[in-house]
Amino acid sequence: MLYNRTGKSGLLLPAISLGLWHNFGADGDMANQRAICRKAFDLGITHFDLANNYGPPPGSAEHAFGEILHKDFAAHRDELIISTKAGYHMWDGPYGEWGSRKYMIASLNQSLKRLGLDYVDIYYSHRFDPNTPLEETMGALDFAVRSGKALYAGISNYPAQATRKAAVILKKLGTPCLIHQPRFNMLQQEPLKEGVFKSASESGMGVICFSPLAQGMLTNRYLNGIPEGSRATVGHFLKKDQITEPLVKKVKALNALAEARGQTMAQMAIAWVLSHKPVTSALIGASRPAQIEDAVGALRNAKLGKAELAVITKILAG
Repeated sequence: MLYNRTGKSGLLLPAISLGLWHNFGADGDMANQRAICRKAFDLGITHFDLANNYGPPPGSAEHAFGEILHKDFAAHRDELIISTKAGYHMWDGPYGEWGSRKYMIASLNQSLKRLGLDYVDIYYSHRFDPNTPLEETMGALDFAVRSGKALYAGISNYPAQATRKAAVILKKLGTPCLIHQPRFNMLQQEPLKEGVFKSASESGMGVICFSPLAQGMLTNRYLNGIPEGSRATVGHFLKKDQITEPLVKKVKALNALAEARGQTMAQMAIAWVLSHKPVTSALIGASRPAQIEDAVGALRNAKLGKAELAVITKILAG
């Protein structure tokens, strides 16, 4: 495993981290969930990323990971980076989402209880709240760190201007913003195009990118149609109508390049994400342990040359 420094901090994160957004709900198989986490740790993935609303139902991913921590990793807490977030809808009523101090602190307390922990390593504001003063949301993150319930503060899904402002506020409070977590992959490059990476880098933050495989579109899974039981057939976050003919044509061309590099399509997609500064880590999901092994295999050939990057850009341009 390769470990990268997170922005200007002292914290090293694995180049590949494991997110529990999918496959860790109450409807999942606990034996498989444990096997995924154990395989990840055995391969050097020390960072496990959660949020209060991951499931389904909301909260169940934290509960499942709390059980795994107790059963498998109780002796390894100081070798783990565990993060969680609050911002999206978690419970009904006026205090169950967005960025108020009330919600942020209440949610953190609930998350710690589900996880069975005294603290998390990183606590995120999961999304920018346009109706709450940013000083209030960042003040809640600062309080979480000062109270010992989190070691670092982070933001996720923030636009460039709010990223800069959040960093300034937290710096004044004495709790630097460690990291930004945006969606970023070959098919969704908004953080690069809209200045989020630039804002994070200039503010001293690291960046961890979720959905590096675009919900599976940047794998070989949809090269010959939509297989039964795939994420696109479930339709929660990836819809069948997103698997278009032009998209498949691009992915087939990318897959050919990946094969020429001796990689799977997924491995090249991860390598591409990691090739961008200031990216610290690519945050993957997995439904089985073998997918972890494939993802970590990207690090055996993670460097993309200028010519290869140019070919990828040309393919994506259509």
